[in-house]
Amino acid sequence: MSDLSQALSLALDLVVRLDPQMLGIVRLSVLVSGSAVLLAGLIGLPLGALLALVGFPGRGALVVILNAFMGLPPVVIGLGVYLLLSRAGPLGEAGLLFTPTAMVIAQTLLVLPIIAALSRQVVADLWEEYGEQLRSLDVSGGGRMATLLWDGRFSLATAILAGFGRAAAEVGAVMIVGGNIKGVTRTMTTTIALETSKGDLPLALGLGLILIALVTSVNAVVFLLGQWARRRTG
Repeated sequence: MSDLSQALSLALDLVVRLDPQMLGIVRLSVLVSGSAVLLAGLIGLPLGALLALVGFPGRGALVVILNAFMGLPPVVIGLGVYLLLSRAGPLGEAGLLFTPTAMVIAQTLLVLPIIAALSRQVVADLWEEYGEQLRSLDVSGGGRMATLLWDGRFSLATAILAGFGRAAAEVGAVMIVGGNIKGVTRTMTTTIALETSKGDLPLALGLGLILIALVTSVNAVVFLLGQWARRRTG
């Protein structure tokens, strides 16, 4: 019990005095997860709208796959990206394995199905409500997509923040493709796993506290944004 109290005290000390090593790890984690969510949003939002508004052969199967991939284990995505980027893989010559770029790619693939699937549902619901009006105004396909994405911006922001929470908390994919290299690809989650296995609890606990605070803050923003949007729309 005393060892745990001492470890927690040391962890709080690391957080309070903004330990440079800890800050570097947090900075890399936020940069990787933020970049991945940005890329996933740029791809996932129009993809979700496209699936909601445009009919084509195989659309149903694609929607099913997209929904299924929302629950895909991160280690499976990490393994897939590893095989692509490894020296024997089709993208091996790019030399991206064990770099932050590989981690961004893995997290983008992890978050993309979440954002695309939620976006598709949001736009489909809005199309049910405003579809007749947009058809009567003869709005083009691109115009319909842009209008509904803008109208659903609050719900879509919630989807994007949910994606960030998922990316920031995962460990399997970034561990596989990043290699957990100190000062290069070591993130909060991979450091927590490593330091815990080594018995260095203060750093693991300190990063755990920061990660909990970060994920809680993101979810608080999601909740407040949803509340504000509901009040705004009545």
